[in-house]
Order: sequence, then C-alpha cells, then structure tokens
Amino acid sequence: MGTGSGHRLGRAFGWLWGAYGTSALGTWLAFGALPLIAIRVLDAGPAEVSALACAGAAVGAAVAVPLGPWTEVRRKRPVLIAMDLIRCAALLTVPAAFALGVLTFLQLLLVSVVVSAADITFRAASGAYLKTLLPAGELLVANARFESTAWTTTIVGPPLGGAMTGIFGPVVTVLADAVSYLLSALGIHAIGGHEPRPAKRPAERPEGHSEGRSEGRPEAARMRAGDLLDGWRYVLADGTLRPLFFNTALFNGLVMATQPLLAVLMLGRLGFAPWQYGLAFAVPSIGGLLGSRLAGPLVARFGQREVLAWAGALRALWPVGLAFVGPGTGGLVLVMGVELGLIFCCGVFNPVYATCRLGLTAADRVARTLSAWAVTTKASTALLTAVWGVLGTLLGPRTAIALAGVLLLATPLLLPRRLPERARAHS
Repeated sequence: MGTGSGHRLGRAFGWLWGAYGTSALGTWLAFGALPLIAIRVLDAGPAEVSALACAGAAVGAAVAVPLGPWTEVRRKRPVLIAMDLIRCAALLTVPAAFALGVLTFLQLLLVSVVVSAADITFRAASGAYLKTLLPAGELLVANARFESTAWTTTIVGPPLGGAMTGIFGPVVTVLADAVSYLLSALGIHAIGGHEPRPAKRPAERPEGHSEGRSEGRPEAARMRAGDLLDGWRYVLADGTLRPLFFNTALFNGLVMATQPLLAVLMLGRLGFAPWQYGLAFAVPSIGGLLGSRLAGPLVARFGQREVLAWAGALRALWPVGLAFVGPGTGGLVLVMGVELGLIFCCGVFNPVYATCRLGLTAADRVARTLSAWAVTTKASTALLTAVWGVLGTLLGPRTAIALAGVLLLATPLLLPRRLPERARAHS
C-alpha cells in the first residue's frame, strides 16, 4: 500500500483534510493566547494560569461525557459542523469583551470549557466519520496526512501568531482562531453527499436484557445512563486498547502539565519575548512533519507493533531536558533541541497509534470510544496540570518540570506487548 503524498484518497477526504488544516492553523496562530491574555491583560500568576488550563479542560471533559453516546447515533458531518460553529462563537466573545473593557478571568475559564467540550466531541465524531469515509487499508495514509498537517501548521502558526501578538496583541490571534473554525465548518459542509444514519441502539443491548417495556419504542430516541460509561467499558475490556489508553493519557497529561510552567518560566522569569516562545515550538515541529511522513514506510518495513514500541519509548526520553532551560540564545537552542527530539518521535508514534486504535474499535463504538478516550485525556491533563501548578508554586517551575520529565521515563512500561490481527490489518 502506498503511503506517499501522491496516494489519492478522494474528494470527500480532501475537504475534510482541508478543513482540519484550516482549524489547526488557527489553533496554532492562537497558541498560548488565553494564558498570555491572562498573564498580560489580567495579571494572572502561575496558579491562575495553571487553573485556566486545568479547570477548562476538566469541566469541558465532564460536559462532553454525554456527548459521546449522543454523537454515536447521529450523522457525523452535521455534528462536526455544529462543533466548529460552537467553538467559533465561544472564541468570538473574547475580543468582543476585550473591546468593551469587560473581559474577566471567569470568562476565559468559560470559553476554555466550551471549546474543550466541543473539541472532544469533534474529535470523536471525526474519527467515526473517517472510518466510514475510507476503507481500512487507507487509514494509516489518512492519519499520517493529518499528523503531517498538524506539524506543518505548528511550524507556520506560532511564528505568525507571535508576530501578530507582538504587533496587535493576543486578542487578535483569538479572533483568527475563531474565523478558522468558521472556515472549517464551511469546508466540511462542502463535502456534501449522503451520509447513512448510524445503526440504532437495540443491537447493543447487553445479553439477557429484557425487551419487555421497550418493545415498539426506538431505543435510540433516549439515552440510558449506562451509555455514558460504554466507551470506557469497551476500552478497559480490550487487552490491547487498555494499556495504550493508560499510556497515552499519562504521557499526554504529564507533557501538557508542564506547558503553563514552561510559559511562566520562559515568558516571565527568563524574559523571552512572545515571538521567541512561539519560535521555540515552531522550528522543532519540522521533526513532527518528518516523523509523520516516515510512519508509513517504517510500519511497512518493521511492523506496527515494533514502530509503536520504539517510538513510544523514545518520545519519553526527551521532556526532562526542559528543566535545564536558561536565558538567552543557549536556552532557546536547548528548548528547540529537546522539542525536536520529542516531536519527531511523536510524529512517528501518533498516526500509528491512531490507526491501531481505529482498527481495534468496532464501527458502531468509535464515537463513544474516542469520546471516552478524549475525556480521560482531558481530565487527566487537567488533574496533572492542577497538581503541577501547585508543585510549580511550592517548588518552582524548573523543579516541577524536572519531576514530570522523570515520571515520563516510566510511561513506555504501559505500552501493549502485542497487537492482534484486527489492529495490524488496518495498517
């Protein structure tokens, strides 16, 4: 199977890919905008900046819990469009409030919650939609292109966003992010075509469940309490998904927990300018672009399990180096070097892991499973960010970043030992 850029995946995927690239660029233009607004406009400290990251993610994840099963029984394209429009509307309130002089920290928290919940739902719906849009053999190609696009926008977005922030202020980049979601919604709408309605829920009723009182009533018309936990039950019952689930939740949570502290350290104590902070994460993203393009050839040569294991182990070695960042050019080069190694390994790991996860998940469980996965990742990130915010206040940002780096060294132990045939068949 070809995995190069010339491999055609069709018009519908092209629109979906373009919509993803547009919103991803907007996100990276506004990279760190809300924390920066909190720091520069509202004089927030380390604890408040960490609270902005963790509380928004935690409450957003809680709000998104019922949206997974709700999404499962609906056509996915309208859900994607709705989530884009909700994120656009929420972000537009920030420049509006700033212009009126009524912007508050509470509003930033509320915007973070809404965007977080909509983001989880969008990701769950997009994974389910992608699995129906393409045959199994094309999923690694598609996921590699999404990953490649993500890192390309990471290269371009932060420097442009940093320049925009320096000239116009961080509020303008939030406006650009809002517009990107509007353009993404228009792109997904342009896919057109007829999307079949998903199967109803009666087929999913547990063995031995009585039909009695529900006979003659469509089960999909109402949501059962048990549906809220169905995604987690599915993941935890699978011997391969379960360790992959815990590995990614812990790894992502620890990496993201250090970001507010790194922002405080670099933008505050070490005196880096916003454009330097953006550059420190933009240039190393070339590694992600290279890694994502190598993912397919590496799987073809060495196998999915081997690539997943080695890339998953190597990505854990880098973050501890961020504890040694200093001022000036040397500090900037150190951050870039560490991020380059980390991002390259993640660029290889992520499309392989995403393809494996889709391959292991039944078609009628994708939205709920991905939603549960994203909710857990958001919640664990929120919890760890809150903990590291306290540790950063008590021990200092540098020590807290070092502690996270040491703990990350143990995460490869959670990777699955083997992959079943149904996962390998989708690579």
